[in-house]
Amino acid sequence: MLQNLHVKNLALIDECEVEFSDGLNIMSGETGAGKSIIIGSINLALGEKVPKEMLRDNEQTAFVELIFYVENDDVLEKLKEMEIELAEGERTVILSRKITSQRAVGRINGEAVSVSKMKEVASLLIDIHGQHEHQSLLSKKNHLQILDEYAGSEMKELKIKLSAAYKEYRKLKEEFENSNLDAKEREKELSLLEYEANEIESATLVVGEDEELESKYRKFSNGKKIMEAVNGAYTCTGGENECASEMIGRAVRELGMASSYDEEVAQLESQLMEIDSLLSDFNHEISAYISSAEFDEESFYELEKRLDEVNHLKSKYGNTIEEILDRLENNNERIAQLNDYDTYLNKLRDSMDKKEAELRKVSEAVSQLRRDKSVSLVEAIVEALRDLNFLDVKFEMNFELLSDYTSNGIDDAQFMISTNPGEPVKPLGKIASGGELSRIMLGIKTVMAENDRIESLIFDEIDSGISGRTAQMVSEKMNALGRNHQIICITHLPQIAAMADSHFLIEKSVENSSTFSNIYKLDEESSVNELARMLGGVEITDTVIESAREMKKMAQNKK
Repeated sequence: MLQNLHVKNLALIDECEVEFSDGLNIMSGETGAGKSIIIGSINLALGEKVPKEMLRDNEQTAFVELIFYVENDDVLEKLKEMEIELAEGERTVILSRKITSQRAVGRINGEAVSVSKMKEVASLLIDIHGQHEHQSLLSKKNHLQILDEYAGSEMKELKIKLSAAYKEYRKLKEEFENSNLDAKEREKELSLLEYEANEIESATLVVGEDEELESKYRKFSNGKKIMEAVNGAYTCTGGENECASEMIGRAVRELGMASSYDEEVAQLESQLMEIDSLLSDFNHEISAYISSAEFDEESFYELEKRLDEVNHLKSKYGNTIEEILDRLENNNERIAQLNDYDTYLNKLRDSMDKKEAELRKVSEAVSQLRRDKSVSLVEAIVEALRDLNFLDVKFEMNFELLSDYTSNGIDDAQFMISTNPGEPVKPLGKIASGGELSRIMLGIKTVMAENDRIESLIFDEIDSGISGRTAQMVSEKMNALGRNHQIICITHLPQIAAMADSHFLIEKSVENSSTFSNIYKLDEESSVNELARMLGGVEITDTVIESAREMKKMAQNKK
């Protein structure tokens, strides 16, 4: 669950820290107090893009940190598979993001990670349902996604096989469709391939030859510079007229005349004799190099010609000799196919038919699993919707078959609903209003959460467009959901706020001509006063406060 939120220098927040609890955490406040900033801050820590307007001061660093305690062992194991560092016996995961006007750096348990890694980890820890997310129900492609998530690991494994089979089938099908060549086209392609193959084969390329040729070419092309440098060095060390070798020999003779009189001088003579010996060896080697390094014009011409040939082939067939030889191998395979074209087409057709049969089998398995799982999913959603005041609801999932295979299977499916007695079911997007969509999404989230390993769920004002008895039933559903999950809910409805296990107030204040948003955890009496504000609006009378107290008491009795 999410234990702690720390935010600094974001939008209207100077700095705040929130300690969340188990169960139902409610956040309320006046419109514009900064409730959306809290959710926005959490989203930033989970890897979402940073809007520039979120920075309170471009000159200062913004910071968001979320501390999670992972109770689910499966999630813990998944995190370890993702190489998230956890100390032995520890279950704490800290997601943080440091943000400047130029960049944002995300960390997990202190280690810098990519945005994609951050989002992947976040998807295991928390699920955020925003106030406009219910609009995703209008797209029927999301209906299959909900069903597949509900079907769990069995569906996930099948869809991995489906994706692989579809990819291989499409590759074979495209090859077959592109292989319908008449005799003239085959002859033209065959002629080109044979020309290319002959050109490559006649070059008798050797792997690594290009690097050796380039090294020799550099040496030849810079031969004059090399010889000038080597001759200059030899002149200094072993030539005539005051060269190093002559000078050191003279120094050895000078010391030799005095070495018998002083042990230290004798040691210096010994050292200098070693230097003289090393220099003599050096001079022999450099002299031999000069003698053997004769520039051969013909050899250089042949080298240059071979290098030009290799580079010409590289420009046509690949950046390396290995790539050129691979091109030759592919050409020879294609030549063999074109020379026995009917056999090639028959083999390709057989391979495609076998892969299509495999794809059909796994597609049908996915489709059957979807139809089987849709029964229990629909039943669970109907039950959840009735708990949300859809008393006469009919809810179904309609399946049709697509005309061709896709990487997602052969199903064209969508949710169908009727919210009034006597009306036939119709596509969800054509029937439900905004408020109804919000409740339907809550019902679906409730069902999914019961099968979900994610421990923390955030609902951002999904109660918009409802009131009265419906609001009460939504609050009871939130309460039920909070028994098995940590729920963090931003709401403007007192019926939902009254159910809070922990109630937080978000309010705006002005200090030194600057506006700030702060968040506070409310005690029992303060929570009652906030409920009274939500109930009474501008004027809060004793009667409104008593009503709020009664609402709070009744809500707690339902827990």
